[in-house]
Amino acid sequence: MPRANRSARRAAVFIMLLVALFATGATAQRYPERPIQVVVPTSAGGGVDMIARTMGQKLTAALGQTIVVDNRPGAGGAIGVALLAKAAPDGYSLLVASISHVAINPSLARVTFDPVRDLAPVSLIASGPLILVVHPSVPVKSVKDLIALAKAKKGALNYGSAGIGTTSHVGVELFKSMTQTDIVHIPFKGNSLATAALISGEIDVMLNSPTNALPHVRSGRLRALAVGTLTRSSVVPELPTVAEAGVPGFEVDAWYSMLAPAGTPNEIILRLSGEIAKAVRMPDVQQRLAHEALDPVGSTPAEFGAYLKSELTKWAGVIRNAKIRSD
Repeated sequence: MPRANRSARRAAVFIMLLVALFATGATAQRYPERPIQVVVPTSAGGGVDMIARTMGQKLTAALGQTIVVDNRPGAGGAIGVALLAKAAPDGYSLLVASISHVAINPSLARVTFDPVRDLAPVSLIASGPLILVVHPSVPVKSVKDLIALAKAKKGALNYGSAGIGTTSHVGVELFKSMTQTDIVHIPFKGNSLATAALISGEIDVMLNSPTNALPHVRSGRLRALAVGTLTRSSVVPELPTVAEAGVPGFEVDAWYSMLAPAGTPNEIILRLSGEIAKAVRMPDVQQRLAHEALDPVGSTPAEFGAYLKSELTKWAGVIRNAKIRSD
């Protein structure tokens, strides 16, 4: 190809790139120009739905456009996440999801999306502790006591969960692998049933949510040993973390996040992230989160992206090592 033709072609490509960049920037500056859909991969009610609607109210006020929450339950959340992953990357389709939906399920079940390839992290919105609790008949008062008892009576203790692949399941499997203990898993169909079994003494141990566990801890029907977060929780600051109580590095959080389809303009991602960071600092939002035993986060996209990758790696290892299979 003659040198003049090559130069003309390079110039044309350069101009096309400039036009594309200008168009993307102009679109981001006008954003949003119409209502925004937020997919929630669960039924109405519950933690994910609450987070989506709370953020939706604040984003509606901040962006000047209506946020429409679209509940798409099914297949453990995979249907809703897959729907979002295939949406146009224009900032008008977003996802609010939990740790289970984007960090655990991809390694547990067959899904049609890759959370790293197909989703763009926007923000980690909030997180909360899971509390390690036992029935009062179990003769332990600390994490070290529990480990010692589980090792002395291999396979004699059991633990309940809200179901296969839930955080209350994989979290204890992580605990078992890090402490080299053998505690038998008994899955239930939901957190409420598992909690009732723990209170009755049918099961011995559970990693439970504060909203389910704390009323029974305070009434004396359950005994709390520690929280699963790396730092002490503002909800129960008197409880040590599992890490400081004898299992260094142990961490299992119940967290909630916002994501967008991969390819969504970075300017839009950053704007949404910034508005979420402002929202979680608002007193009424913090009060609402505290009512659900959650701490506000409001991370940057880069921070959440790095955290999501680390969580995917961690839980994939736990699921593989424990040979967990979905129902």
